[in-house]
Amino acid sequence: MVSFEDFSKIDIRVGTIIDAISFDKAVRPAYKLKIDFGDDLGIKFSSAQITDLYSPQELIGKQILAVVNFPPKQVANFMSEVLVLGTYSDNGVVLIKPDVPVKNGDKLG
Repeated sequence: MVSFEDFSKIDIRVGTIIDAISFDKAVRPAYKLKIDFGDDLGIKFSSAQITDLYSPQELIGKQILAVVNFPPKQVANFMSEVLVLGTYSDNGVVLIKPDVPVKNGDKLG
């Protein structure tokens, strides 16, 4: 079990994907994402294994939720700065996203 205090340390923010390309050097199929988190956090990069249900073209402009305060992680030749959130379904990872447009950088509360 985790305490609410532990959970409150996780910084989850809304960002908009502004670029998505195939990540050929990843061990498992993935995309390199460029995500805009607004004025406070700016642009961040992520490696995301979301290729089963999404094409790079349909990801652009999509708002997502991501953990922004984990340490960066080296994935092959790429530095992943944030963890994009999704659920594991029978068909692949489904992104977690706001159901209405919100401001980039808004915090999960």
